[in-house]
Amino acid sequence: MIRAAKGGPFGWAVDRYIGWKVRSTFRGLWVRGELPSDGVGRLVYLNHSNWWDGFVLHQLCQVAGWDGYCLMDEENLRRYPFHTKMGAFSIRKQDAMSSLSSLRYAKELLRKPNAAVCVFPEGEHRPFGVHPLQLERGVELLARAAKAECVPIAIRYAFFEHERPDVLLEVGAPHEAGPLARFQSGLESVVRRVSEATGLEGFTRKVAGARGVAERWDRARGLGP
Repeated sequence: MIRAAKGGPFGWAVDRYIGWKVRSTFRGLWVRGELPSDGVGRLVYLNHSNWWDGFVLHQLCQVAGWDGYCLMDEENLRRYPFHTKMGAFSIRKQDAMSSLSSLRYAKELLRKPNAAVCVFPEGEHRPFGVHPLQLERGVELLARAAKAECVPIAIRYAFFEHERPDVLLEVGAPHEAGPLARFQSGLESVVRRVSEATGLEGFTRKVAGARGVAERWDRARGLGP
């Protein structure tokens, strides 16, 4: 198993690079719902529709004040080891002993103050908004083993009236560990809610990104913020 390796000069550089990359690509990162901030460890589970999800999750943990970690397929983590500096640790799903080691490590992380162990229970990229979601049992097993608070969050990448896309994050109500159906209903609920958004009303911008040409032109003419 590959453990997370946050911190150090390289970790600092990775943090700055990811922040720059997200800000330069998207118009903003917007959140609707309450991000828990009571200092306890929690299990965060999200849909997985895009290459950007890991970078967005990294930024979300920073603005929420969470010490973020993320479960990642070991083959991909060996291919992109810099993800350990973002808090990624590995699992080999077809290897029972490896999965058990990853589960124990995740339980250790969840004992840390402000820790957020994040998982994408679909296990692979799937098109946004396709229901029913197909979740794997790992999220249920980890939640039961760690007795952790669980928080569903949906990610959507949306173009509205601007050149650049916005990242929308819908945060659901925290809940206790339970059967897999509880996680499926929780995640499907927030995915449906965020998919129905036709604008940014009700969302709070947590990360300001880049302006498009039209916005910069309007600002130069005194027509925009």
